[in-house]
Amino acid sequence: MAEKSAKPCSESRVTKTSVVLPPDANTHGTLFGGKMMAYVDEVASISAMRHARTTVVTAFIDSVEFLCPVRVGQAVTLESFVCWTGTTSLEVYVKVVAEDLMSGEKQLCLTSLLVFVALDSDGTPIRVPEIVAETDFEQALNAGGERRLRRRRKSKALMPEGEVDNFSSH
Repeated sequence: MAEKSAKPCSESRVTKTSVVLPPDANTHGTLFGGKMMAYVDEVASISAMRHARTTVVTAFIDSVEFLCPVRVGQAVTLESFVCWTGTTSLEVYVKVVAEDLMSGEKQLCLTSLLVFVALDSDGTPIRVPEIVAETDFEQALNAGGERRLRRRRKSKALMPEGEVDNFSSH
C-alpha cells in the first residue's frame, strides 16, 4: 500500500453549534454530561475520519475537563481537530464553548482528548497519515502526543491479568 502523505491539522477541523433545549438538560437546567460527551465523540470522530479517510473507532477518552455548566438556552460550540498521530491511531483535541445568546458572552466549558483507531473494510487497523502542526497551539499539543501515548499504555497495565473476572467482588 502506498504511504499516505502528511496532512495539516486544519484539514481535520470540525465545528458544530447547537442550542441547549430542556430535553437536553438535567434537573439543574444544565446540559447532561452524557449529552455533551456524545457531541464530543461525534465531532472528534468526524475529525479523525477526515484525516484518515476511512472508518474509525473510539479507543480511548484520554481526558475530559468539565470547566463550567452549559445552561438551557445557551449555544454550545464544539471545535475539534487531529493533533497527533501514531501508526494506526489518531488523537483528537476538542474544545467546547458556551455562549449566552442574549449577551454574546462566551466561556470555555470543556476540553477533551480522544484517541481513535483507523480501520480498513475488514476491521483491521491501518496506517494513518502523519499530522502537520502549524500553529503554536497545534505544535504544543502535537509535542505531547508521545508522552500521552506512553501514559495510556502504562495505565492499561494497572489491572493485572484475570482481574476483570474478579472485578465485582472488590
